[in-house]
Amino acid sequence: MMIDGVTIVDTFAEAFPMTAARAIVTADTPEWAEVAGRTMTGYATSVIACDAEASIERSLDAAETPDGRPGVSILVFAFSRDALEKALTNRVGQCVMTCPTTACYNGLPLGEKTINIGGRLRYFGDGWQISKRLEGRRYWRIPVMDGEFTCEETFGTTKGVAGGNIILLGTEPGPTLRATEQAVRAMRNVPEIVLPFPGGIARSGSKVGSKYKALRASTNTAFAPTLRGLVPSELPDSVQCVYEIVIDGLTLESVERATVVGLLAGCQPGVVAITAGNYGGKLGPFHIKLHEVVTRADKLAGATVRGPG
Repeated sequence: MMIDGVTIVDTFAEAFPMTAARAIVTADTPEWAEVAGRTMTGYATSVIACDAEASIERSLDAAETPDGRPGVSILVFAFSRDALEKALTNRVGQCVMTCPTTACYNGLPLGEKTINIGGRLRYFGDGWQISKRLEGRRYWRIPVMDGEFTCEETFGTTKGVAGGNIILLGTEPGPTLRATEQAVRAMRNVPEIVLPFPGGIARSGSKVGSKYKALRASTNTAFAPTLRGLVPSELPDSVQCVYEIVIDGLTLESVERATVVGLLAGCQPGVVAITAGNYGGKLGPFHIKLHEVVTRADKLAGATVRGPG
């Protein structure tokens, strides 16, 4: 299959389930909400080494937030509810509560499976914290040096999907990066997904395992241009640069939608092929087949595809 001269490899991205939460962070200004969101989602690219995978989902205007202030929506993913609760509590406590004028609220429906965030952070108030219940939800008001930090007690969780990906193969770094940036911009318009790596892009794609026993993962040698000829390679001779976009989402459909949107947007001059990373089906149960999502592009993303060539 080819789109605008770019080969779409007949392969699949292998994704896996994780537990997800959505935090709504608000502040007096959009700038401070953005600062809090970016700080909270730092060091959250991959659970290979981080306590969670997280990124800003989108900006929110005052009409979309619980307290009528500007904000950001943040998605956070971890392997279990316990791990998610610990990671989110630490990140809200250290990165949101410390940020001027902020508050933090739950952004998912409250079902049977919840985590306690505000209820854990309340102890920072040293006994001066106050709780208030509104419409069946409890909020904690913690005294801080510019007034009070408000945090909702209970956050809903859901089973999300992590590890979706596309990999762009290009002839030169500059054009390949520009094409990948364009794919990222398009994907960020898709609801219910985040791209956790810096700027949405990973240059250090990984494979499971390593020659060093202490490491869970190591460089993806099959996609490293400088190792071509030294190890088995997945790269055509003309490829000198490879960038990966990793996708986490609240549903499989949202990850599929982001996949096809990014794939179509990434078919730019300088890109030779677009492929995806998988481990033969051994890592995760969700197999996002590139050719299949392209054929369903209209349904998934409202995109028009000229068709396979």
